[in-house]
Amino acid sequence: MKKTFLYLSFFVCLFVFSVSAKAQKQIEPQVQRDPILEADAKHNLEVAQQYFKLKKAYKAVLMRFEETFAAYPEFSKMDEFLYYAGMSSYYLSQNKGKQKIETEVEKKKFAPEKLREDSVAYLSQLVKDYPQSQFKSDAEKTLKQLEAKK
Repeated sequence: MKKTFLYLSFFVCLFVFSVSAKAQKQIEPQVQRDPILEADAKHNLEVAQQYFKLKKAYKAVLMRFEETFAAYPEFSKMDEFLYYAGMSSYYLSQNKGKQKIETEVEKKKFAPEKLREDSVAYLSQLVKDYPQSQFKSDAEKTLKQLEAKK
């Protein structure tokens, strides 16, 4: 009787531990980030923040964004960069900001219709790819405004 109880308790314990092991959440591997590229992208973001908030230099924000996105699209704060790029495009399409569009090349690159398209693309990517972002609600508001103007 004791042997039967011992065997039975052994199998119950084995079953309980095997079930609990399967019930554990599978941990997804973290994205491996290059510390040098991450630091460079963070610097570009900080400079772009200054251009955006203090200087209203929206063309410069877009230049920093394009450089960073081309070199390091896995940047940990890409949602914030997408927000600044989208809003900069939006403001430039409304002829806001302190930097003026002067050359013919700039007139093509920063044409209002192209800027609105870029703004929609950047803000839509932010909303889609970063649903937990603190910038999501502002991006959705701006997307609604852009949609209403079509």
